[in-house]
Amino acid sequence: MPVLSEDLTPRLVEAVIGGELTPGTKLSEPELARRFEVGRGSVRESLLRLEGLGLVERLPRQGARVVQLTAEGLTELFAVREALEGMACRLAAAAITREEAEALTRLLDEHQKFVDSQEVYLRQQGEEDFHYLLFKASHNQMLVKLLCDELYQLLRMYRHRLSYRHSDPRLALREHRQILDAVLQGDGELAELLMRRHVARSRNHLLAQFNEEMQ
Repeated sequence: MPVLSEDLTPRLVEAVIGGELTPGTKLSEPELARRFEVGRGSVRESLLRLEGLGLVERLPRQGARVVQLTAEGLTELFAVREALEGMACRLAAAAITREEAEALTRLLDEHQKFVDSQEVYLRQQGEEDFHYLLFKASHNQMLVKLLCDELYQLLRMYRHRLSYRHSDPRLALREHRQILDAVLQGDGELAELLMRRHVARSRNHLLAQFNEEMQ
């Protein structure tokens, strides 16, 4: 069944993140057009969108390819995340609605049940991701776009490549609760500090895992 042009971008995103299109793979517009049964114009537009998400890069005289995952890239990604996620928490402390607060509380309660039964704290996606919902509670649309679209997909790619799990699921959940408590108390300064520490710890764990698996 032909893929509509507006559906191509999410299909390509999942193909890259899931490893169907592996890091370093050269992306041929004619080949992708045949594969997904769309015009080359649609492929070109989708590749530009993936480039904006950091999933595709263009090299001189080589064209487009799936981005290579590197320790340097991971470090840069988390440096930006630490600053922006901290800011999102500070803004959320002043802007979160009752409905958003209740949704985040319910989500962490569900995560608690999972940790208690599985001893693993899986990273969910979209509306099931604590960070994702918290970003939206900042009500800063530019920040939400950066964190939920442009940086989010690249982070998913690193996590999938490393089959990422929290090193200590109970600690991760406890940190999430502390962050949410600070947000709900309206303490933006504390919420930002706690989130920055949380992201930094996650960076150190993921970077160590990356270096170990890439050796």
